[in-house]
Amino acid sequence: MDAVVLKPGKDRAIRNRHHWLFSGAVAALPDFRDGDILPVRSAAGKLLGHGYFNRKSAIIGRMVSYGDEPPEDALRRHVKEAVALRRRFFDPAVTNAYRLLNAEGDHVPGFVADVYDDVLVIQVGTLGAEKLKPLLLECLAGALRLRSARESSDLPSRREEGLLSFSGHLSGEEVGSVIIREEGLKFRVSFEGAQKTGFFLDQREMRKLVRETAAGRRVLNAFAYTGAFGVYALAGEAASVDNLDTSEKALTLAGENLELNGYGEPNGRLIAADVFDYLRGPEGEYDYIILDPPAFAKRRADVVRACRGYKDINRLAIEQVASGGLVLTCSCSHYVDDKLFRQVVFE
Repeated sequence: MDAVVLKPGKDRAIRNRHHWLFSGAVAALPDFRDGDILPVRSAAGKLLGHGYFNRKSAIIGRMVSYGDEPPEDALRRHVKEAVALRRRFFDPAVTNAYRLLNAEGDHVPGFVADVYDDVLVIQVGTLGAEKLKPLLLECLAGALRLRSARESSDLPSRREEGLLSFSGHLSGEEVGSVIIREEGLKFRVSFEGAQKTGFFLDQREMRKLVRETAAGRRVLNAFAYTGAFGVYALAGEAASVDNLDTSEKALTLAGENLELNGYGEPNGRLIAADVFDYLRGPEGEYDYIILDPPAFAKRRADVVRACRGYKDINRLAIEQVASGGLVLTCSCSHYVDDKLFRQVVFE
């Protein structure tokens, strides 16, 4: 036997182009090394496609192609389609930093690729994607004009997959930081010791919302990190912005981003303090408080403690904000889903 064979009735998800296979759906496995790509067949013997498999993972298989399309051909096609899609939506003169490959969302399971001008930063979350990394980097290098490629794979999922964390330079020029454009604004992205791949690209729409709603308001940008929300608020004609973070390194970067866009004292202040302590004090009255904290729950076991933290920080912000003011609140904790987060905030 050279293929993974599914149990009767367990092929519906794959026929509907779902990427994941759980061990309970598998009737038989061939001899293979974890991370290998294998054909996947229905109980009746029909070829459903190809996926990579890892016995160590709760998700034993992830599909990379369907039907009789060879897996390498499918991956090359998916990279080309992802590049073409982003070029439809982003004018590089306005925004030249974005997520290019969003793992399963772009049919490349376990692999994320972010573009920062001419620097590529990847994250690899699975053993199968690790084995596919040379092919995917080759495809990306052929589709983009890259000065540098880096990896930032400090992910909890790698431990389950039997992988160690890795961050560092991969190819091209070794680049410590780069200035990007997002919605016409400038930001320096520093890669050494950065969170995620260097910049919270997934918050672009929220930053646009802040620019659209900040006019005339006194803004507190809590957990400021790069100061991006503060820059957007000032671009939206906020009366003032206080950027608050415990990290002096983060505040230095936030200050540089303010200066890159022509903002600074007195309208754009930098404050080194603990957000919880600051909101408990009488330091200032704000019309707009932005809460975008780091993940409070990095493991499932942290959920209860994380919810206490989210409840506390949101209660403090709602008490502190002026009458008629706004609070924008966010969570990036994977294990605190939208329903639970909404419940915590409403309580």
